[in-house]
Amino acid sequence: MLFPPVERVSEAELQAGLGNLVRDGVYAQAVGALTTGVLLVGYGLALGASNLVIGLLAAVPFLAQLAQIPTILLVERLRARRTIAVAALALGRFLLVPLAFLPFLASRELAQVLLVGGIAASSALGAVGACSWNSWVRDLVPEGILGAFFARRLFYGTGFILVLGVVAGLFIDGWNRLSPGQPAQAYTALFLLGAGTGALSTLYLARVPEIRMAPPERVIRLGRMLAEPFRDPNFRRLIWFLGAWQFATNLAAPFFTVYLVSQLHYKMAFVMFLVVISQLANLLVLRKWGELTDRFSNKAVLRLCAPLFLLCIFAWTLVAVPEKHAYTGLLLILLHIAMGLTVAGVTLAAGNIGLKLAPRGRATAYLAAGSIVSSLAAGIAPVIGGLFADDFTARELSLILRWISGAEATEFVTLRLRHWDFFFLLASVLGLYALHRLTLVQEKGPGEDRAMLQEIIDDTRRAVASLSSVAGLRLMTTFPFGRIVQAARAKRAKPRPPGQPAPGLPGHNP
Repeated sequence: MLFPPVERVSEAELQAGLGNLVRDGVYAQAVGALTTGVLLVGYGLALGASNLVIGLLAAVPFLAQLAQIPTILLVERLRARRTIAVAALALGRFLLVPLAFLPFLASRELAQVLLVGGIAASSALGAVGACSWNSWVRDLVPEGILGAFFARRLFYGTGFILVLGVVAGLFIDGWNRLSPGQPAQAYTALFLLGAGTGALSTLYLARVPEIRMAPPERVIRLGRMLAEPFRDPNFRRLIWFLGAWQFATNLAAPFFTVYLVSQLHYKMAFVMFLVVISQLANLLVLRKWGELTDRFSNKAVLRLCAPLFLLCIFAWTLVAVPEKHAYTGLLLILLHIAMGLTVAGVTLAAGNIGLKLAPRGRATAYLAAGSIVSSLAAGIAPVIGGLFADDFTARELSLILRWISGAEATEFVTLRLRHWDFFFLLASVLGLYALHRLTLVQEKGPGEDRAMLQEIIDDTRRAVASLSSVAGLRLMTTFPFGRIVQAARAKRAKPRPPGQPAPGLPGHNP
């Protein structure tokens, strides 16, 4: 066995392992930033990809998560999670090297097919590694610091890719100016850099210790193992929430870049600037969300951040109404800041709640089941979007106000939906169903949503009071609006039966 597990780790070994896990996370995020998301969509567009191909590029990383199904059996039989994870991730990241040279092929159609296939293979190997990694880390990281530790891991990784994002955007636009006829070749260097950061990530991951898995109580078949999480009523509710959420958000999110580049005609440097702004906002609040998940609950954070994120998706339909205008860029910057603030809480809490609700020693099957359902939903959504995107190209829904004064008539376009706007609107509506599924999930936590929201308001009020030089704004931060609202609610509230929790914000407790 390449990396044998141990019976126990000392405190010094645990701290060293957690440090290497943070370093692994930094470089692993760099791999994703350079070879997935916005840059992968840009790579596809540079190769002449259609909307369907863009949808497939967005879908295959999720659909490849089905590779976790046989990995569960592999983990249970070999019981060597570190060996499986390191080997699979190393091979998957090595595949990025040949993908970097696709622009040099004579056939653009062949290059697109190989790009989709290569991303699928690399993602499948990544899924094998992730399945082993989830169970391995679940048994290693103490439960009491899960939120704070993963927030720190994401914090450093996000800070690193902020720099990479700026450099990548400037590099692509600079390449396009120097070689206007070969835009795809700019991505060769980025994919090679992604493979290099992937090698560093794998190196640090190999240095993280693995605690030996508890011996199985009985021989369990794969089908029975996968069925076990669905027989757990509470974890089943979590799975359906994750699936509904992934479908709703991925119906729109993979096409944000296409919308900015193809419909609004922004350059890749500005698109990457928006990504960096969003990541910076993510970075600033990530630790706070981690603290709140540990102090209150992951569900409380989700119930606050998820509705706000859906509101951001809906706002994409309004940034260029009735047409692209002088303030569209500013609106996009503000929108990406809001999305960064909210997606930080959603990502952290959604990942941690699965780790928390999965029982120790049996986390592999539970986490894999949640990942499989989420990945199927997230993979199907962009394919549907790609298939129907062209059908909405010539469709438009407008809301027009007409003012008639004597013989003159003036019209104002107050709302105009066309092409991708329909998907953004539909995604925000479908997300409301996901929020309903979240209310049914039960998670033990020491606090309530209202207490957490009050803490956020207090922190914001203190920050504004210390930073603002405007007297009126400072006065607003000291006026006890919260106490007035609480008093009004107390007068209207009806007595609750003993043991019944107070309603939360947003939604309600189960």
